[in-house]
Amino acid sequence: MAEPDGPAAGAGRRLATAPRVITVPKELRQLTAGWTGSGQLVGLVPTMGSLHAGHMSLVAAAQRECDKVVVSIFVNPLQFAKGEDYLSYPRRLDADLALLAEQGVDACYCPQVETVYPEGFATRVLVDAGSELWESAMRPGHFSGVATVVSKLFAAAGPGRAYFGEKDAQQAAVVSRLAKDLDLGVEVSVCPTVRDPDGLALSSRNQLLSAAGYRAARCLSRALIEAARRFAAGVVSGAELSAAAAQVIDSEPGVRFDYAGVVDPADFRPVIEANGETRVLVAAGVEGVHLIDTSLLASPPRASR
Repeated sequence: MAEPDGPAAGAGRRLATAPRVITVPKELRQLTAGWTGSGQLVGLVPTMGSLHAGHMSLVAAAQRECDKVVVSIFVNPLQFAKGEDYLSYPRRLDADLALLAEQGVDACYCPQVETVYPEGFATRVLVDAGSELWESAMRPGHFSGVATVVSKLFAAAGPGRAYFGEKDAQQAAVVSRLAKDLDLGVEVSVCPTVRDPDGLALSSRNQLLSAAGYRAARCLSRALIEAARRFAAGVVSGAELSAAAAQVIDSEPGVRFDYAGVVDPADFRPVIEANGETRVLVAAGVEGVHLIDTSLLASPPRASR
């Protein structure tokens, strides 16, 4: 990825200072328009809050590459299907703002639901390519909800770059297609997954797990490791590799297997024959919490203890 021109390159972490908290899009547009008008590159890190080290790695990447960084915190109801965990999704705005202050983030956009979706709101954004399988098949309307809110965030923040985590690789692909197809002028940057010492991908939803559930959830990263192990041993059948990953999850007591796929990283369709650039996707339910993980076959998570 090319480095930006000007002072943004290598800017790194800022001095600790409380971010400017903004709750309405007009104010955010005015702020970022001033920055971009003076030639500064704006980076956006969209989140649903309950921030952790994975989010902070996205913030750090944005600070290295951009002059100004905006973090959005908004639990988006449109991307939750009926019966999902919207109401129980962890929320801790005060703690999040403290973390962002430590990191020296410039602004935090945290609108209310009625601000983002006012009465009479009747527009949905649909991205066809890469959004009809896996998470979309399991959670109808999910990626339309993502594309809709991201469109609104891009319109409000006017970023030059937006940062997403590899754990949500299918979501990042949908957002990348959205930005490209609509000529939004936003470069989507996908950053490596941050994991706990035993390999579990960090997620805000992990906070909803008991200690036993947290341990059981590590079967997702073990599934990725097993698929990569078999690939390294010479297995290239996509069906066989996905079955191997599924077996690891299915054998974990108390865990509901949702899906495992060995896919083309460009369009997320299953592959017949895998190579080092092939991506593995896994998902499972642990104590009623939906968790996902992914890695390339050539670079799996490190083995659990």
